[in-house]
Formats: sequence, C-alpha cells, structure tokens
Amino acid sequence: MDQHFDLVVIGSGSGNPIVDKRFADWKVAIVEKGVGPLDSFGGTCLNVGCIPTKMFVHTADTARVPEHGAALGVDLALRGVDWPAVRDRIFGRIDPLAAGGERYRATGRENVTLYRGTARFTGERRLAVDTADGPVTITADQVVVAVGSRPDVPDVPGLDHALGYHTSDTVMRLDRLPRRMTILGSGFVATEMAHVFSSLGVEISVIARSESLLRHEDTDVARRFTELARDRWDVRLNRKLLSAGREGDKLLLDLEGPEGAEVLETDELLVATGRRPNSDLVDAAAGGLALHPDGRIVVDGRQATSVAGVWALGDVSSPWRLKHVANHEGRTVQHNLLHPDDLRSSDHRHVPHAVFSSPRIASVGMTEQEAQVSGRAYVTATREYSGIAYGWAMEDTTSFAKVLADPATGELLGAHIIGPEAPALIQPLIQAMSFGLDARSMARGQYWIHPAMPEVVENALLDLPLD
Repeated sequence: MDQHFDLVVIGSGSGNPIVDKRFADWKVAIVEKGVGPLDSFGGTCLNVGCIPTKMFVHTADTARVPEHGAALGVDLALRGVDWPAVRDRIFGRIDPLAAGGERYRATGRENVTLYRGTARFTGERRLAVDTADGPVTITADQVVVAVGSRPDVPDVPGLDHALGYHTSDTVMRLDRLPRRMTILGSGFVATEMAHVFSSLGVEISVIARSESLLRHEDTDVARRFTELARDRWDVRLNRKLLSAGREGDKLLLDLEGPEGAEVLETDELLVATGRRPNSDLVDAAAGGLALHPDGRIVVDGRQATSVAGVWALGDVSSPWRLKHVANHEGRTVQHNLLHPDDLRSSDHRHVPHAVFSSPRIASVGMTEQEAQVSGRAYVTATREYSGIAYGWAMEDTTSFAKVLADPATGELLGAHIIGPEAPALIQPLIQAMSFGLDARSMARGQYWIHPAMPEVVENALLDLPLD
C-alpha cells in the first residue's frame, strides 16, 4: 500500500533543517540512503566534507607553527604526530552528532517518518524506497530533492576499486599515515588535503592537468598559490594520468607530460578531480525532472524544478557546490513551502568561497580575467600583507588582497585574498557588495582598527584608481 505525505525530503544534509516546528501539522517523510559507512545521517558537509576537513586543517595549521618560528626568533620543533588521536578526536565528535540527528528524526516528532534507503523516482512525486524491511512506495504533494553530490572518478585504465584508491569520502579515516601520498586533481579538495597530510609529515605529489593549481581563481591568486605550493609539494602540472596499477604495497601511476611518459610511485592515491550531482541515484529523469547536461536538476530562482510541487537545492542542482549556498537555498525552499502565495527567490548575486589550504584563499565576485571577458569597465588594486603593520609582525612576504571596482561609481565588482585569515578578511567586502556600499564609502566611511589585518583591505580600497 502506498504511503502518502504532505512533504517528502530526500537527503538529510541541507534539506533536513527545512522541517522545523512550523511543519508540525504536516505529514512529513525524510529519506536518507542506506546504512553503510559512507551513509551517515547529516549529509556530506557534516560527515565527509566541510566540517571534518576544516578540523583537520586546524590541526595541520598547528603542526606547521614550528616552521614559522625561526623567522620570528622562536625555536620550536614538531616532535611527532599521533594520527589515530587526530583522527579519532575529529570523528569522535562528528559521528555522535550524525547518530544523534538520526535518532531525533526517527523518534523526535510523531508527524515525521524517517526512511533509511535509496529513493528513486518512479513518476511525478512518486518514489520507491529500498529499505531494510523491503521496498516502500511513497507519494507526496511536495517533494524536496536535496541529495547532494559525490566524488567523480575519471575513467582511467586500472583506476578502479581493486586498486585501493581514496576519495575525500575515505581518506580522512586512514588507519595510518603513509610515507607518500599522490593527489590527482588541482582544486580545493586536492589542495586542502595536500596541506593537511604534508603538514603531518606525508610526502605529497600533486598531479594537475592544467598549467596551475586552483585555475578557476583569479589568475594572480592561482599563480601565487602555485609558486608557493611547488616549494612544499612535488607539483606536476600539465600531466595526464594514462593508467594506474599496483605492485605489492606500491601504486604505480603512468603519466604523460610535457617531456613525455613518466612513472610515479606512491603509497596512497587520493582522487580529487571533482564531484558529480546525485540526480542519477534518485533517477530524477523518471520523475519528469529536467536536467542540465552535467546532470544537475534544473531549477528556477525559487528552487522550483520543471515538475510542479518538486523543489531542489544544493549540489544536486546548484553550480555552486558550497554548504553556505545549499543552506541559503534550503531557507528559500522552506519559505516557499510555507508561503505558496509569497514565493521568494534565492540570492546568488555575490556567492563567496574559500580554500582552506596554505596559504588560505577567499574570493567573491568577478576575477580579473572574467572582467576582461565581460568587457565591463573596471579598475583593480592589490595590497601586499607586507605593506601593513601586522604583515610586518608576521614577516609575511607572499600574501595579498586584490579588489576590482567600477572606475566611475566605485561599485565593488570582485575581491580576492590569499594569505592568513583570508576567509575572515573578505567578509566585510562581501557585506559591502551585498548591500551596495561602494569602495570610497567603505574605505573612508568607517574606522579601521590599527594595527590589524583588515588594514590590508582598507589600503587596497584606497589604492583603487577611481575616476
């Protein structure tokens, strides 16, 4: 017998908070796939994404402190890293949160039913769920698809599960630290994990197809980051992985590069070449949902799909695979479910992002290369950390803040920061862009604490050659 609900939410990540006390008189179902080791309740960010990775990053930052001590006249030494203690501290906090969230949804509210199993569309707003107790068919007036994304592994001979490679889903739970790790990829996952494991003593090689790491960042930022990365890691640019194999405990990677073929030997391989939306896992097409060529579910500004009563949010539909975007879109969907006569749209005007590698990077708005392609008039200014007093305190000679603005109006078009605390330093610029504060007003309309790191932003704004 079919079970009918007022609302079904597929996915327990950013879709889960939608169902709060305002839905007390709704009959609700929440569906979360399987009960395997990679299927913890709470979604990617909590279990294998943003939160654990940043906990590892903080540990890595702490481990690197002795490297900076000599420049400051402080003699420090890293005596060792207890990997099981590092790992277990982090997941000893996260795993109970995931389990607690599941218990709450299973027993917390009488109007909410939790299904554990993979849901697949079999028609419009009709789902088949494979639970441990057998298949269940559910229908609903409203459906929210919030099933996220998963690591995308390239089709390379030998690169299969038998090889024993890792993705971001598994690498943080390694039994022990290897002597050598190779990372395939050049984006934020690759560079963050390279920072983590190299700081803990692992020899890191990074294989990139492109001419730089983090190639989607502003060119100045990507170039500076790549220069610094090559001082820490074995960075191999313009490389293609032809095949992979195993020889005992060693992995052998056949590469093609500018100088021909080469073989890289390593102990562990992390594949970090991107992510793919999970629309195929829920058979979105069978539910009548229109899809982009890359598999994302098509939504309008209100997060509505091509099927009435079906909404989508987060990685499964958004080009911004960021938790703060998914949360924002979740609030949009929540409002639209509760207020069908007052529909709202998500605000994607100024979506920021950060890379928690070393150095850190934060960005919002246009890069300079995007401004050039757009044909829009712009001016830019860059201020090095070494040009402010706190930069002197840190002996920082490599970090900078870069801003772009309209020369006539001072409207901020973009901002890009590479260096310590970049994600915090960029927040006032995000706020200014979001609320229409121009560069002149931002620079001179408020106090800037001296000497403090935000002065690098102040000085970059003042350096803009506005009309």
